[in-house]
Amino acid sequence: MEATLKEWIGRVHDAAEAGKSLRICGGGTKGFYGHAVDGEALDTSVYHGIVAYEPTELVVVVRAGTPLADLEAELLGRGQCLPFEPPHFGPGDGAVPKATVGGMVSAGLSGPRRAAVGAVRDYVLGVKMIDGKGELLSFGGQVMKNVAGYDVPRLMAGSLGTLGLIAEVALKVLPLPVAGMTLRFAMSEAEALQKLNRWGGQPLPLAASVWHDGVLTVRLAGAVAAVSAARKTLGGEDVDNAGAFWQSVREQTHDFFAGGAPLWRLSVASVTAPLGLPGTSLIEWGGALRWVRGTAGAAAPDEARQLRALAAAAGGHATLFRADDALKSSVGVFQPLSSPLLKIHRNLKKAFDPNGVFNVGRMYPGI
Repeated sequence: MEATLKEWIGRVHDAAEAGKSLRICGGGTKGFYGHAVDGEALDTSVYHGIVAYEPTELVVVVRAGTPLADLEAELLGRGQCLPFEPPHFGPGDGAVPKATVGGMVSAGLSGPRRAAVGAVRDYVLGVKMIDGKGELLSFGGQVMKNVAGYDVPRLMAGSLGTLGLIAEVALKVLPLPVAGMTLRFAMSEAEALQKLNRWGGQPLPLAASVWHDGVLTVRLAGAVAAVSAARKTLGGEDVDNAGAFWQSVREQTHDFFAGGAPLWRLSVASVTAPLGLPGTSLIEWGGALRWVRGTAGAAAPDEARQLRALAAAAGGHATLFRADDALKSSVGVFQPLSSPLLKIHRNLKKAFDPNGVFNVGRMYPGI
């Protein structure tokens, strides 16, 4: 494996000297996210395997090309998990998903349980990475109290490979919940948001929530006594085969996500009232994440401006999560940055990748 790192370092050096770019590729399951980028492919899947795992310390160190499914299987065998439920977005044809650990961190995407336990970045303890000058760097450590350089590992989460090539990552893991239950309620969007925010302020083991098409579905997870007590407090209808439902939300195989219409992802405060969004919507994370199916064609740019204005007015932002390249190029994938934030992004790119080697333009032009 050390030979692989040396090869990567050499390729980065060569690309920097030649003024060329590299396109970081893992399993390819998140390739739809962000703008398409040019450059010679650098395949991280060849650098795989668990480097160290201490179940009693709740820490695992793993190489970036390791299949996410392999890591989750290893953790499951020890009664542990990645609590933020990262989506795989695999082939969807019965094949083993190809998502990698490096792609999980780089994309920074979390699943249904994120509102209860935190996001990917909250569980990244340390990273080993290659920067745009071809230097192998290590940041952070393997314990939460390690503060020196801790912000850099968190910074890599969601950077879409624009700052450097992740080689290894140290992750905090947690025990699997002892008990779980899923309940369903018929109610309007406004009522669902009101209840979710009220319940969120109570000592209830809420692990996930979804509202769609007049139905609120909530998942309870934790100690047996806590789940049982919450069931009596909340009422609702028990859901059979709940695991399949939550998997469909996590992996976006739920009917709401089907089809080729643009998919928007709005991040707002959970207490935000219904936004009167166009098209159909699905709400997660206690009201903080609002998915919207948009329209294609000539009306799409106007709709994009409307959605981003609504999100901004609510103190949030709107991301064009899935769409064709033409619409992405027209309206941009991510919310436009203010001048101060854009300057910060450019300075970070300059510090980590001064020669523009990695995934240039994946998030914003030139970055």
